[in-house]
Amino acid sequence: MWNSRLFYYEIIITAHALAPLTYSYEHKLEPFSEVLVEVGNKQKKGYVYKQVDKPSFKCKEILSQTGFYLTATQIQLLEFISSYYSSELGVAAGLFEPFCESKNILDTSEFGGDFSTLPELSELQNKALDFSLKNDVSLIFGDTGSGKSEIYISAIAKTLKTGKQALLLMPEIALTPQMQKRLEKYFSQGLGLWHSKITKGKKESLLKDFMSGKVRLIAGARSALFLPFKNLGLIIVDEEHDESYKNASKPCYNARDLAIWLAKNSKKSRIPSKKELSAESFRIPSGLNYDFEGIRTILGSATPSVVSYHKIPHFRLKGTFFTSSKEYLFDHTPLGLSNMIISHLAAVLDTKKQAVIFLPTRGNFKVLLCKDCGKSFTCPFCAVNMSLHKNANALKCHYCGFSSPLPSSCEHCGGSVLQSQKIGTSELKLMLESALPKAKIAKFDRDEITTAKKLETLLKDFNEGKIDILVGTQMLSKGHDYHNVELAVILGLDEHLAHADFRASEKTLALAMQIAGRAGRASHGKVIIQTAQQEFFESYLSDFELFIKDELELREPLYPPFARLSRILISHANEQKAARITEQILAQLKSIENLEIIGHGKASIAYIASKFRYYILLRAYSHSPLLKAGNIALAYGATADIDPFNFN
Repeated sequence: MWNSRLFYYEIIITAHALAPLTYSYEHKLEPFSEVLVEVGNKQKKGYVYKQVDKPSFKCKEILSQTGFYLTATQIQLLEFISSYYSSELGVAAGLFEPFCESKNILDTSEFGGDFSTLPELSELQNKALDFSLKNDVSLIFGDTGSGKSEIYISAIAKTLKTGKQALLLMPEIALTPQMQKRLEKYFSQGLGLWHSKITKGKKESLLKDFMSGKVRLIAGARSALFLPFKNLGLIIVDEEHDESYKNASKPCYNARDLAIWLAKNSKKSRIPSKKELSAESFRIPSGLNYDFEGIRTILGSATPSVVSYHKIPHFRLKGTFFTSSKEYLFDHTPLGLSNMIISHLAAVLDTKKQAVIFLPTRGNFKVLLCKDCGKSFTCPFCAVNMSLHKNANALKCHYCGFSSPLPSSCEHCGGSVLQSQKIGTSELKLMLESALPKAKIAKFDRDEITTAKKLETLLKDFNEGKIDILVGTQMLSKGHDYHNVELAVILGLDEHLAHADFRASEKTLALAMQIAGRAGRASHGKVIIQTAQQEFFESYLSDFELFIKDELELREPLYPPFARLSRILISHANEQKAARITEQILAQLKSIENLEIIGHGKASIAYIASKFRYYILLRAYSHSPLLKAGNIALAYGATADIDPFNFN
C-alpha cells in the first residue's frame, strides 16, 4: 500500500546566507545528507539539518537525494565554524566537499605504501618527531633549512601505517612541483594535491580516488581541510604563521586554528545520545564514524606566530640540514636599484649563481600623480589609488579588479605631465634589464603566475639555471628550496613596519627572514635589505625567538595572546544606511558584559567595490563576549572577523 505520510526537514542551503528552510519528502532522510531543492525558481543543493514537525505553512518538496553526505569530521567543523565565526550555516556549508556513500572506502589496513626509503633523521630531528607525536598539538620551531620537511614525512608515514589518513597544509604557492616530487618519492601510491589552480577534471578525479581510499595523503592549501575525511589521523600545518590560512571573506576562518581545534576536540567528539539514536528523527548514516579519536596537529615554521609560540608546546629545532652561512648587508638609499645592489647582482652573475629580489608591490608603479596639482588616480569603485601596468597600458585596482586605459592628462586639472611613484615588480624588472642587459630576469607575482602550468614552467626554468634573477612579491617567501641562490635582495619593507597593525613588526620580520632563507641554502649566502630601520632588523634577524619574547612583553595585557580581538565590518551601497547599521550594532554591543569597544568609524579604506565600509573593533579576555557580538553582527548582515589579521 502506498504510504501517504510526508516527513518534514529543515534544509541548509549550500553557500547561501539563509536560515535553514523547511521542505517535505516522502522518505526518511539521514542528517547532513545532500539533497536538491528549489529556492525561488532555481535548483539548489542543500544538507538535511534536522527533522521537524509538520509546519503550519505549505512546503515545497525536496526534489531528490544526491547520494552525498558530510562526514563526522565535516559536521563537527561545520557546526563549529558557524558558531565561532558567526556565519550562517549555509555559507559555512559552501566550504565543504561532500562524501559519496556509493564509493565505499577501502580497508585502511591494506594501504600499500613503501616506507622503506624514509629520510634518515638526525638525533635532534628524532627528538622533534617524538615530541610532536606525544602531543595532540605541537609546534616545531625550526630554522630555515633545519629539516622540518623530513620530520613531516616521517610523521605522515607513521600515521599511514596505522591505516589513517593524513593532511599536509601549506600556503598555496608552496604547493610547487618541487614539493610534489619530494612527497611522491615516499608516498607515490596514495598522494593527492588539492589547491585552487588544479583543473575541475583533476579535482573530480582526485575526489574519486580519495573517496575510494586509493588516496590517503592530501597535500593542499587551506581548502583541503574541508575534504571528506573519514579516518583522519594527522594534520600538518607548514608555515603556520602565514596569513594565507586566514579566509578574508565570510566565514573568516583560520585553517590553522581549525586544525588546532580538531586535534583538541576530536577525542571529545559528540556521540549521539541513546535518546537521539532511538528517536525516529535521527539515524547515523551508514559508514559514518563518530569516533575519530587520535587526530594530531603539528605546526611548523622558522618564524612562528607569537600567539602559537605562547600557547602551544613547541620544540626548538636549531641549525640547518646543510652546511651554510649567511651575511646581512644594509642599504640606506631610497627605494629602488642602488649601485650597491647592482654591484652585488653583477658579482653573483659572474660566479654563475642566482639571485631573488623581493618587492611588496606588483605592476610598474603603485601611484600615478599629476605633477601640477599632485592629485592621484583613484579607483571609481574603491577609495584606493590605482596601480600603473605598462604592459597593459592601463591603471588597475588591486582590490576590485577594475582597470582603465592609461590617461594622457590629469582628470582633476587637465595637466599633461604625470609622474609615477613607488615602483612595482614590473618596473623593477625593466630597470634590472637596463642595468644588467646580459642577465636573464623573470617576474614572480600574481600578474605573471595565473595558472599551475605557468608556475611549474617558471620554477623549472629557475631550477635549471635558465633564469638568473627572479623578481617577485611575497610569493618568493613560500618555501622554495633552490641551492644555487646566493643573493636575496629585500626592498620596501619599511612601509610594512609603519602599518597601523599591532602585528606589523612580527609580519615584517617574519617576511624578511623567510625571503632571506632563500639564499645560501647549502653554501654561503648574502642578504641585502634596503631600509632606514637597520637597528630593528639587526637586533632580530639572527634570533627570532628573542623577538618573540620582547614582543610578548609589549603586547601584555592588551593584545593577543593575552587578549582577544574581533573586527566587525559593515558594508553597504548606501553610506547613510551603513552608518545607521553601525550605530544600531554599537547600541546593542554596549549591553554585553566584559566587552570593550576599542574604536569604530569609517574603515581605513572606506569604499571598496562600490560599497561604503565602517568598522567596530572589539576586545575581550575570553571568547564568549566576542561570540555574542558576532551574533549581533550576523543579525544585521555584517561580517564578524574574530581573531582578525587585516585591519584595512
